[in-house]
Amino acid sequence: MDTTQALVVGGGAFLAGGMNAMAGGGTFFSFPALLAAGVPPVMANASNSVAMWPASLSSAWAYRREVGRHPRWTLLLVLLSFVGGIAGGLLLLATSNAAFARLVPWLLLTATVLFAFSGQVSRLVAAAKARIGLRGQADGTPGGIGGLLFQLCVAIYGGFFGAGMGILTLAALAIQGVDDIQELNGLKNLTSAVNYTVAAATFIVAGAISWPHTLLMIATAMLGALAGAAVARRLPAVWLRRLVVAVGASLSIVYFIKTYF
Repeated sequence: MDTTQALVVGGGAFLAGGMNAMAGGGTFFSFPALLAAGVPPVMANASNSVAMWPASLSSAWAYRREVGRHPRWTLLLVLLSFVGGIAGGLLLLATSNAAFARLVPWLLLTATVLFAFSGQVSRLVAAAKARIGLRGQADGTPGGIGGLLFQLCVAIYGGFFGAGMGILTLAALAIQGVDDIQELNGLKNLTSAVNYTVAAATFIVAGAISWPHTLLMIATAMLGALAGAAVARRLPAVWLRRLVVAVGASLSIVYFIKTYF
């Protein structure tokens, strides 16, 4: 890398780490930066996955208090993310990337709408449970079979494709009853880190990494993740939710244009 390429790659990774810590969508900064630096697309995708893994860990650590509120349920989310990441990786080997890519805009749009109206959806779910005589967990722990299945689907998506996984995870967690925006961010970062771990291990074993670019991105993305977590803590909840919806809508538009036009 020359100086210009290092600045582009490092700057892209810093922004990606910060955006992933706050709302997701960081891939749209880091992946194009690698392409601009001349890294081949497949190697850029692999290097990006490995580079974003430590940033997810540092983001989850920054939210360790929020993540630890429901330890048993959080452990279940981690296990689902691990299993889903492996399943998604195997699915990638057996399925056409082009065929699945046509579904991505619809998945992102659905996730954004679900997150934007997660409060209304949660109230509808609660009303439906009450009507059929079901009650929530006495200790206030989030979850439910339907929500966990959705979480597993998100984990499979993350292992297979990855881009926009943060938005989908936020939607899945919000529907399961997590209404605190800081807890949402912490759990999103933790589950994303598990997915990145599976992907990173796969790409490292396959030897598909550009290590000079990856090592630079690891350092700058971790700094960006810490900065993003600090900014997210200071933003009013309503503005952070609006930021999440705006990022999700932007991702949806980008993928619709990329896929269908």
